[in-house]
Amino acid sequence: MFAALPLMILPVLAYNLMAMAMGGLHARDIAQRLAGEIVGVPMASRVDWPLNLGDLFVAGALVVLFVELLKSAASRHMAVINHSLSIVLFIGCLVEFLIFPAFATSTFFLITLMVFLDVLAGFLITLAAERRGDG
Repeated sequence: MFAALPLMILPVLAYNLMAMAMGGLHARDIAQRLAGEIVGVPMASRVDWPLNLGDLFVAGALVVLFVELLKSAASRHMAVINHSLSIVLFIGCLVEFLIFPAFATSTFFLITLMVFLDVLAGFLITLAAERRGDG
């Protein structure tokens, strides 16, 4: 059953935990904390690349999206359950983004967009497999 869970729930849960830990602040406060530099990574150009928490959330979500896409291309057994749960996750993300102030940030919007792309890609991969007769 755990194989059917969409992996994109991980960055969404991480953001939710971060928002709760910050006391459900408004988007402006959370956006400022997400934009605050964590570390400067020295580059060959002799400048520091400022890395912030929002960048880490987006980068982590992109890695999870890549793994989720690989998973959906490899397994067809739990595809219907995974697609259904991915749609529920997308709707939940959309509701959080539109209604709750702590989620009205560019970082959460990009995570929500990645969840939507996961839903869309999952359906397209399943449809392509059915056309080939693999499913």
